[in-house]
This record gives sequence, C-alpha cells and structure tokens, in this order.
Amino acid sequence: MTKAGSKKIALIGNPNSGKSSLFNALTGLRQKVGNYPGVTVDKKSGKFDLPNGKKVEIIDFPGIYSFYPNSSDEKIVVETLSNPQNTNYPDAIVYIIDSLDVEKHFLLATQLRELNLPLLVVFSMSDLAFEKGIKIHIAEIETYLECPSMSISTRTGENLELLKLQISELIDKQYLGKWSHSYALSEVEQKVSDAILEEHNDHSSYSALQLAHHAHWLGHLNKTQKEIIFKIKEEAGFDRIKYQIRETMDRYNRFSSVVKKATKKISEGRPSYTERIDNITSHRVLGPIIFAVVMLLVFQAIYAWAEWPMTLIEETFLGMSRAVSSVLPSGWFTDLLTEGVIAGLGGIMVFIPQIAILFFLISILEEIGYMSRVVFMFDGLMQYFGLNGRSIVALISGGACAIPAIMSARTISNWKERMITIMVTPLISCSARIPVYTILIGFVVSDSLRWGPFNVQGLAFMGLYLIGIFAALFSALVFKWILKSDELSVLMIELPKYKKPLWQNVFLDVKEKVSTFIIEAGKVILVMSVVLWFLVSYGPTGSMERKTQEGIELATKFGYSENSSERADLLASKKMEGSYAGIIGKSMEPAIKPLGYDWKIGIALLTSFAAREVFVGTMATIYSVGSSNEERVIKERMAAEINPDTGKPVYTLATALSLLLFYVFALQCMSTLAVTKRETKSWKWPALQFTFMGVMAYLSAFVAYQMFS
Repeated sequence: MTKAGSKKIALIGNPNSGKSSLFNALTGLRQKVGNYPGVTVDKKSGKFDLPNGKKVEIIDFPGIYSFYPNSSDEKIVVETLSNPQNTNYPDAIVYIIDSLDVEKHFLLATQLRELNLPLLVVFSMSDLAFEKGIKIHIAEIETYLECPSMSISTRTGENLELLKLQISELIDKQYLGKWSHSYALSEVEQKVSDAILEEHNDHSSYSALQLAHHAHWLGHLNKTQKEIIFKIKEEAGFDRIKYQIRETMDRYNRFSSVVKKATKKISEGRPSYTERIDNITSHRVLGPIIFAVVMLLVFQAIYAWAEWPMTLIEETFLGMSRAVSSVLPSGWFTDLLTEGVIAGLGGIMVFIPQIAILFFLISILEEIGYMSRVVFMFDGLMQYFGLNGRSIVALISGGACAIPAIMSARTISNWKERMITIMVTPLISCSARIPVYTILIGFVVSDSLRWGPFNVQGLAFMGLYLIGIFAALFSALVFKWILKSDELSVLMIELPKYKKPLWQNVFLDVKEKVSTFIIEAGKVILVMSVVLWFLVSYGPTGSMERKTQEGIELATKFGYSENSSERADLLASKKMEGSYAGIIGKSMEPAIKPLGYDWKIGIALLTSFAAREVFVGTMATIYSVGSSNEERVIKERMAAEINPDTGKPVYTLATALSLLLFYVFALQCMSTLAVTKRETKSWKWPALQFTFMGVMAYLSAFVAYQMFS
C-alpha cells in the first residue's frame, strides 16, 4: 500500500516487550508526543533516517496482547489497524517479540500477519536470551509466518543498523497476500465480512481478519453497517467470548509446536536472580518496608542533589533581571519585564532540578522492573479500599501529574474501581506541589536540622506525600461504601524480569516529562505573571495614594526611620493593598483569615486554581513589586513580610503548616477537573471531587492554624 509523503511504520508489541526501548533507540530526540484524533490517549511518533537517506515516521502504539481490546489504549490500536482509511494506518508493521517468552507474544504476531501489510518480526532482548542459554531459530519463524524476522538488543546495539536496512526493504513492498496458515472464518464471521463488503465502497482494502473482527468490535463502522451486523449476530446466536476463545485456541494449536521447535534452550545459562530478588522485594512484610525506604531515599535525593543547580538557575534569573534593568530605561515596560515576566518565570524554573530528579528516579524504578512489583504487592491492600491493583499505577503516576494518572485508570475495567481511582488520585501530591512544599517547609523545619543521616526537611517532604496517600486511601474507603456495583474485580499483570536500566530510555522519559511541565506551566505562569503585575501595579484612582499615606502614618507609629528598609517595605505593602490585586485579596480575607492568611496569600490561592505551581510564581510577582530594587530569593522576601497591623511576621509556623495542609488536600488545578469531566462524561464527578477536597483542605488548614498559633 503506497501513500503520499513519508512512510509510516507501526511499532506494535505486548506490554514490556522492549517496544519503547527500540522506539527510543531509533528516534532519539526526534520524537514527539500528541494525542490520537478525538481521544486523550498519548500518541508517540518520531522520525529516523534509513540507510538510503530517506526519512520514515515510526509510531509507537500502546501495548496490546491481541486483537481483542479491553482498555482504551488497546482499542486505539485495533481501531487503527482495522480501518485502512484511518489517518494513522501504517504502510508497514514492525512487531516486537520478547525473546524470553516467545509463545505468549506469538498470538498477536499471527493476527498481524493476516492484515497482509508488510511485516517484520523483531525478537528483542537477544542479550538476555543469550545469558539464559536461549537460542531462536529465525529461519523456522520466517518459514511459518512467511515474513522476514531478526533479533536485536537495544541495550548492546546489536543489529540496529541491520534493522534499519530491513525496514528500508520492508516499506518498498506491497501487500504480502493471503497467508497460508490464515485463520478459517466461521459461518457467521463470513456473513459479517460479506455484509461489510456490500456496504463499503473500497472492498479490496480490507483483509479477512479486519472484517471478521468487526463482528465483536464495531469500531469505525457506520450506522447501517452496525445494524446489519447486529441483525446477523442475533440471527446466528453470535457469542463474542465464544468466538474469541475459538480463534485464540485455534491459533495456539497451530503455532505452539512451531514455536517450541524454533526456541531451544541450549544451556542453563547464567543463573537468574529475579526469583531471589522477588522473594525479598515482594515479601508481605519486607516488601512494604523496602518500598518505604526507597521512597524516603527518593525524597532525600530531591533535596540533596538539587541545591546547586537551583542556586545556579536562581542567580541566572537575577542576572537577567539586572541586565534588563541596566539596559532599558525605567518605566512600565521595564517593570513589566523584570517584576512580571522574569520574576514570575524565575519563581517556577528554579524548581525544575527537583522535578527532574523525581522523574529520573521514578523512571529508573520503572526501567528495572520494580514498579510492576509494587502493583502486585499492594493489590490486596487496594482491594480493601475498594480499588484495583492497577489503581496503584494511577496513584504512583499521580506523584508526577494527576492528569495522565487519571487517564491511566482506563485500564481498570470495573466501573466502581475506576471511578474511585479517578476521584482520589488528585490527593496524591503531584510535581506541581513541589515548588509550594519547598518554599513553605523552610518556615516549618530548619534546613540545618538532621535526624541521623537524614535531612529533616526531606523527612517533612515525605511526610506531606504520606498525608496525601493516607487521605486518598481514606477517601477511597468512603467512596467504596457510597458507590454500588456488582462487577467482579480482577487483576492481570505481567511481572517483567529485573534488568539494568537502559539509560537512553530514562533520560528521554525525563526530557519528555520535564519539557511538558515547563511548557504547560510556563504558558500559564507567563500569562498570570503579566496579569498579576498589572493588578499589583495599578488601582482605582486615588486608592494607592491613600493607602500609601496610611503606610506613612503606620511607619511613624512603629518608629521606622525615614530611610529604613522596614519603612520602605511597609509603604510598598500598603500601596499594593490599594491596587486591584489588593482589593480582590481584601474581599477574600474574611473567609481565609481563620486559616491565618492575609490578602496577599488570598491572591496566590485564587491564581493557583489555574495550576498549583502558579502559587510560587504569584508570590515572586507580588513580592518583587516594592520600593526596593534589591533582588532577593522569594523565600527571603516571604520571611521578611510583616503584618502591618501587628508588626509580626506573616509566615509563622502556624501559617506555613496551614498552607501546607491546604495544598496537600485542595484540588487547585483546572486541568485536573477538565480531564475528570472528560473521563467520566459528566460534570457531576469533577464537581464532587472539587467540593470534597476543598472541604478537607479548609478544615485541616483551620485546625492546624488554630492549634499552633
């Protein structure tokens, strides 16, 4: 099949087959992430050069076990491969088989072969197979499937150049024609195929397999075609599950002997340590303890490793602000750049090292195969709280961002467990909270405090995550009794072999996650910083002047000298109080005063509903607008903030604790609400989510402030 433009290669494989590692090895940095049309499932694609100089596009499809989809991700693959008119329909397929478990992966290989598309079968992890003494006779596989096959190792780079040569030859081929071992259609499947052919104009573009699978999954078919198929199925007494079992067993019966003959274990190879390690890491007592220690080390690393790059970034933005101030004339435009744009962006960019370290360590745990063990280990606990073992994937992913975490709940087939997972996932502290936590923990715990080898701030950081986890589990338990469902809960998960991390995968994953964070957060912060700069710099006629006069009177009352920094900061604070931002904050103050917050914090709470991390950018913008041109760290500016009515610091232990707990529980992310609505197809669930988290946030902040003030 030929198409205009660059050729499209579909990269297909079971989960944990080594598919994404090959994708990264081929595309490197030339890859992008988007969404499939009309859905929120991630689409990863990239380009690479062939030996003949041509460029091809390769699409890394979600992992799938067979042509019978259960999750949204799997449906995307079947939808694409079942419809030659789909915009992502490939010109050829590269199918990845794990060399350590060939038979399990071979079912999908036989189904893909019947699409009649150019197909290349690639056996991954050849180095691990060699270590285990496994030898695959490629020639016998090629003879059975009637298509080219080869083995590779992305870890060692074995045969990667040969793979590109094979792909170059593959895309020049047309349809392979009918496979001699094709599955024999049943009578009802044949009737469905004939019915679709009668209704569809392009008869030749569909293979028999594609037509047959419309009998149990209607996909892109039009209304007329669906009505015809429903009628045929009703008349024939069609049983979808029976049909799937029939085809699966028929294929296994025919290829099992071939696979066994082609896969030989020539020696015992090196001893495997996976079982031995699992006896420890998956132990019912030691396993959770090890997991807790691992998480503790992750949070300690965030603090220990990020200090130097954070200082460098901070100094860079301070230098940029000074440079702009020295080059441009004083005026509103210069103030906009230095006090709005640069201050706002600097207030969030400084936390990129911590976020990158978090993603880096989590990616390593995923690469070595540990995270799958965590899913398995906590399945029983999740069941107790009304969740599924797969819910742990969403909860752990929530440590990065609630949006993809909520989307990952699609893999949970049970409605009740999926809804509970969606509702409680935002309680897990995401990376957007890291900047807020980092700023506020300094007011609660001194950086010099240590507990043995551990920094107490790191322990406090982990404590905030634990509070979110406990809140999520408690909320799940409540929803378990509220929501009703008779569906059975089932967990099916593959535990991959432990292996060394492939560093290219780790770094590409970190790059992708951090880039997304910077771009998405940067857009919001840039707009909010400009708006905030205007709101704090201007006000109704005469309002700022009157407040400045009040500041002069208070400065005299407190005995501040004419040129003191205390007087300058007080006047700047009172002037801001008369601005548009001050008026908005003042209107909120009665509601938030019991929590220990002033009107400036109220502004930050309001703007951070766009995204949690905007809190820090807002503080950077607010506190950079003052009578002094000194460039100080945002934490120092907040620490120096004095309540003009009491003359005491605004950010006390009680206030900081109150704010920390508020941000642990509050759903201050409009994007999370939007994705919850999209996944549940109703505004009822995001409204309930926002309300119950908001009540938890307000009450916990109120109690903390009243107890410690």
